[in-house]
Amino acid sequence: MDNKTYQKSALRTNGPDYQGVGRRLEGEGLSGSNTHCRANDLLHASMGLVTEAGEFQDMLKKHVFYGKPLDEVNLKEEIGDLLWYCAIALEALDTDFEAVMQTNIDKLKARYPEKFTEEKAENRNLVRERKILENGQ
Repeated sequence: MDNKTYQKSALRTNGPDYQGVGRRLEGEGLSGSNTHCRANDLLHASMGLVTEAGEFQDMLKKHVFYGKPLDEVNLKEEIGDLLWYCAIALEALDTDFEAVMQTNIDKLKARYPEKFTEEKAENRNLVRERKILENGQ
């Protein structure tokens, strides 16, 4: 298959509903106050989290694979940037760090009552975990 055939074949499946995308960015389907900002803030936070996580990972890659010194100061800065984007997402979701941290710990306690095991990781009670996640919000 040549590249033009591939591209044409692949792009036949491309067809997002851009009007629907626009409506969702305007807040359709979201509840609460200021829904327009919520959708945009969540998109902004998502893009920022991915970017900052990539920067964090790139520093580790350069240390592990290229032998560069590990820049712990910069790693901490990237964690701070990640938290900044988390704050945007938490505000858009009308929650805070404390609530999300507690819910996460409750989920982990349910998943690993004593400590991590491969068996517990492979055989999770997703119904129980979902109940914890829903009640923790």
